[in-house]
Amino acid sequence: MAYLGCEELEAMGFAALGANVKVSDKASIYEPEKITIGDFSRIDDFCVISGRVTLGRNVHIAPFCLVAGGEPGVVMEDFAGLAYGVQVFSQSDDYSGRSLTNPTVPAAYKHETKRAVRIGRHTIIGARAIVMPGVSMAEGTAVGAGALVSKSTQEWSIYAGSPARRVKKRSSDLLGLEQQYLANEGCL
Repeated sequence: MAYLGCEELEAMGFAALGANVKVSDKASIYEPEKITIGDFSRIDDFCVISGRVTLGRNVHIAPFCLVAGGEPGVVMEDFAGLAYGVQVFSQSDDYSGRSLTNPTVPAAYKHETKRAVRIGRHTIIGARAIVMPGVSMAEGTAVGAGALVSKSTQEWSIYAGSPARRVKKRSSDLLGLEQQYLANEGCL
């Protein structure tokens, strides 16, 4: 993967840009002035990032992901990650037929759901999963591949299915590794 250089990233006009950030030269970034990227975070090839998006430190967004922050926004906290093809939406059209849909239609004729999304620390979302508007994923949530997350989650839990349901508890042992990593960060 080829990543943009520091000067190229700074020229994009992000709201804030941390140290050692990597953004693929094949990623599509819309409205960078609304996007904050924390230290050591990475956005890979063929991702689309748009609207209000805040990425904490050590966040990874794998190839082919969509993070649509829209007006309400998406926050991914420290050490969170999206596997290949994950889609995160903070806005959605009304599919009931009571309003018009799609971005070519003026807002007066539409009824959209617009609710912020929060992806907590150490949350990992499996390949091709979908996160819907208004979801708050608690710290340590793990989501299986292909899941549809339409409701908020419990801390340190594993979810799978469509709609996603809690399968079991997830270990929080990785918090010790986080402390070691941060303590040794200057030595790496």
